[in-house]
Amino acid sequence: MKYLMLKHYRGGPEKHPNSRSPMDRWTPEEISAHIAFMDEVIDDLRERGEFVDAQALAPRGAFVRYDGEGRPPVTDGPFAETKDLIAGWIVIDVESDERAHEAAAYLSSAPGPGGQPLHEWIEVRPFLGDASEVTG
Repeated sequence: MKYLMLKHYRGGPEKHPNSRSPMDRWTPEEISAHIAFMDEVIDDLRERGEFVDAQALAPRGAFVRYDGEGRPPVTDGPFAETKDLIAGWIVIDVESDERAHEAAAYLSSAPGPGGQPLHEWIEVRPFLGDASEVTG
């Protein structure tokens, strides 16, 4: 089964006491350590045959909506609420929900300020297998 692991800037049900400050307040060494860890996670997933794809996302963006025939799209942005801002994503192909959750928990341990684990929330969503998951 394929799963999408969404890495939020500061989203999630509740903040952990070690929640990170915004990355623009980190030292260059802290940012480098964080990125190196993310590369290690992806390398580990590749070695296990579980990696499908991953991308980091820029913080800017906009919400866009159709507003009727012949009318320009409605936009809200180019900002996003920090709580809703997605930093990036990783797609994995694993055997079970449990393995997807294990991979996400490891990803959540990425270092932040002072090298401490971030304990950030990682949203794990399975790809839709068939329409019965929506209608059932």
